[in-house]
Amino acid sequence: MNNTIHRDVIVIGGGIIGAAISYYCSKAGIDITVLEKKELASGTSSRCDGNILAIDKDPGFDSQMSLRSQQLVHELNKELETSFEYRNPGSILVCENDNELEAAQKWVQQQQEAGLDFKMLDREDLRNESKFFADDLYGGLECKTDSTVNPYMLTYSMFYSAQKHGARIHTHTEVKRVNKDPSGRFVIETNNGTFTANKVVNACGVWAPLIGEMLNVEIPIKPRKGQLIVASRQRLVGLRKVMEFGYLISKFGGERVVDPVTEKYGVALVFEPTESQNFLIGSSREFNGFDIKVNHEVTKYIAKRAVRFYPKMADMTVIRQYAGLRPWTEDHLPIISHVDEVPGFYVAAGHEGDGISLAAITGKVIEEMISGKETTIPIELLRHDRFKERVIS
Repeated sequence: MNNTIHRDVIVIGGGIIGAAISYYCSKAGIDITVLEKKELASGTSSRCDGNILAIDKDPGFDSQMSLRSQQLVHELNKELETSFEYRNPGSILVCENDNELEAAQKWVQQQQEAGLDFKMLDREDLRNESKFFADDLYGGLECKTDSTVNPYMLTYSMFYSAQKHGARIHTHTEVKRVNKDPSGRFVIETNNGTFTANKVVNACGVWAPLIGEMLNVEIPIKPRKGQLIVASRQRLVGLRKVMEFGYLISKFGGERVVDPVTEKYGVALVFEPTESQNFLIGSSREFNGFDIKVNHEVTKYIAKRAVRFYPKMADMTVIRQYAGLRPWTEDHLPIISHVDEVPGFYVAAGHEGDGISLAAITGKVIEEMISGKETTIPIELLRHDRFKERVIS
């Protein structure tokens, strides 16, 4: 055991969740070290859009958690030294039939009752939003508080500040084995030497179950693939994030009135202008293991969906396409939790498509749990053991 490096807290995973944990923990004076098997932000954090959204969250706990995260990102924009292209334009959902409009009205009412800044939009509002919208759209809804960031830059920015607060970051350090020694310390063997730690946080996203297995902890997260197209801006199609209402239905597994292929791949319009004024166009949802190859049939259906809502977009130039993996849980909530059967082991993963949205609140809550403080949000619904309870009942 010579050359073993001891740390108080080790975070496994150098994506945006690991970045937020290292930032809030180091700021609170905790001795923290991050181990990342490749480069920082090289997994899901570099293969997604950059939205901090409440518009697509279930009313109540889910949307409140997102709102709190939005507030924290607003503060990070002032605190962090490196800019991460933060903008706060709000976002909208558009409806293409009566049923969606009716569901949207209920959604808005529930969100308003939960204290969020939501309102309905009519056809005229949509025309004012963008002259590129299809004429036959029924209306939609808006969430004023939604913001957007460059996920790469936010990850780097939090890591940069964390290092200034004393956090240590080891890239190209892959965890091969984790166990506990007789004194209760974690022993973490990597391709870059052995570390010991009092506490370990598993922030590995879709790979979190692999780390769990090393400690005989089952973590019920599955990779859910999604694809995006990057198109170049030839004209100013829109200034803020737009999604179709069907995206919510697709996210939560409801019934949509679409063709079988669109349904199969969970294709639903997501349109996002970037700071550089290109456009990100998505999205899709499918379970396909760890495969991140671009499926051109899916790309075709994403493009088709975009043209349905923005007919004049048909002649835009596609710059590139890419796919990423969302860490999916059965109830669409992340696991942000201490694992009681392995004292000192925490999980911060399973955010599905909400890792960027919920990174800040996740980092803050993990710091509070490690420090033994009262948490900013109630964490009962995020506990690791909630899945076991469901099986028993």
